Amino acid sequence: MAEHGDGESGVLRSKRSATRYQILVGIAERQPAVSQREIADDIGITAQAVSDYLQGLIEEGYVRSPGRGRYEVTKEGVDWLITRTDELREFVAHVSEDVIGQVEIETALATAPISEGETVSLSMRDGVLRATPGAAGSTTAVAVTDADPERDVGITDFEGVLDYDLGRVTAVSVPRVQDGGSAAVDAASTADHAADADLVATAGTEALAAARAAGLEPDVRFGTPQAVGEAAARGLDVLLLAVADELSTHLDRLRDGNINYEVVDPAE
Repeated sequence: MAEHGDGESGVLRSKRSATRYQILVGIAERQPAVSQREIADDIGITAQAVSDYLQGLIEEGYVRSPGRGRYEVTKEGVDWLITRTDELREFVAHVSEDVIGQVEIETALATAPISEGETVSLSMRDGVLRATPGAAGSTTAVAVTDADPERDVGITDFEGVLDYDLGRVTAVSVPRVQDGGSAAVDAASTADHAADADLVATAGTEALAAARAAGLEPDVRFGTPQAVGEAAARGLDVLLLAVADELSTHLDRLRDGNINYEVVDPAE
């Protein structure tokens, strides 16, 4: 039987190949009485799409239909599933051994000269993972490269749990210009909040104007939903000024990351 472009990469090569695989598995699980709607709901496509795929699988000889609403995977279909499943096993083994294994090497900043093979203690400071020679800390690793102070060093074989406090986000909702804009934000209060923060982020032109009115130049102006969450996750306290209709996006991401935040009144 023709493979219709599935190619050497197998079932993950295209969405079409993956969907065909899922439909065949769904039929094998339910045969002979098969609900196209149930398969559609499981996969996340329409029942009409399942019907179209089924017609193609029948034409290729992978599925037969002995009656209305009844479908069975043929021997050819089973062989196709076995081949693709073997390919998936090989791919998973490749990811586990060759890809994830490589990811286990992290990067830190050396606080002192470090030699390859040396045990180091890990800490988080100023939002940066740092490695210090010796095993005195609660979290240790082994250096896989040499490094001078304040240079990057590769580390692996982690032991212990890195103990540090997550940062906190103070959020100021800045009105749109038609609702008062930056003029509605108290500059002195904003400056006070910034004094307690490690990082200032703004989202929107009104927010940038409010920061500058308080004598602040933001550290982050773009990609703030992700940047603010990552900074707080690395232990930095952040002052976020965001226009009102963008603030909810930022807060949703903070909640997803279990980051503590406080929304303060812009006029106080």
